[in-house]
Amino acid sequence: MNMETLIASLAADLKPVARRAMGRRLLTGILGGGVATLLLIAITLGFRHDLGLAMRGAAFWVKWAYTISLGIGALILVRRLGRPEPVKLRRFWPLIIPFAVLAIVSAAEMAHVPTGDWLAMWLGKTWKKCPWLVLMLSAPIFVGLLWSFRRLAPTRLAAAGGAAGLAAGCWAATLYCLHCPEVSALFVLTWYTLGIGLAAAAGALLGPRLLRW
Repeated sequence: MNMETLIASLAADLKPVARRAMGRRLLTGILGGGVATLLLIAITLGFRHDLGLAMRGAAFWVKWAYTISLGIGALILVRRLGRPEPVKLRRFWPLIIPFAVLAIVSAAEMAHVPTGDWLAMWLGKTWKKCPWLVLMLSAPIFVGLLWSFRRLAPTRLAAAGGAAGLAAGCWAATLYCLHCPEVSALFVLTWYTLGIGLAAAAGALLGPRLLRW
């Protein structure tokens, strides 16, 4: 059997995949993980008692703008890395834009506060546990994305795992906002970002082991 015949025989029984199948599978995985994370917050942490009031203020929406914009960018990266095709990661430099914008907001916030209050703004009351809570809450979403990858074909396993961890961390941080009482942009820039970074690092380490196909 020559090569052309072999390829033809292998391709003979292939069924076309729906155009949006990949997007639907990723969405299913992240929604499933997100529901599990939401339940985890409700059971272990609880939602902030003044959530309705907090959602009327700008600080809450600044946090969500940061985590959601990062999360959308991370999901686009996950979608690209889930395919067996070359991907130039430097093309995803816009992922730094939310960080840069929040840094500007933080600087403006600090400019209107006495220097003696900067440390309190930076540390808040929960800086010691915030990154670790974001990392913990990202686990169900990461598992959901791993399920999604079972039907995908990533070739850069560490990068794909890192992207999945990044997405999981971003969306976990988004849901964590429903509990977190902190209002400072500087706090979010530092400790939320650290938690998201830890999730991305864990994903990059686990990717080569869990995403093989």
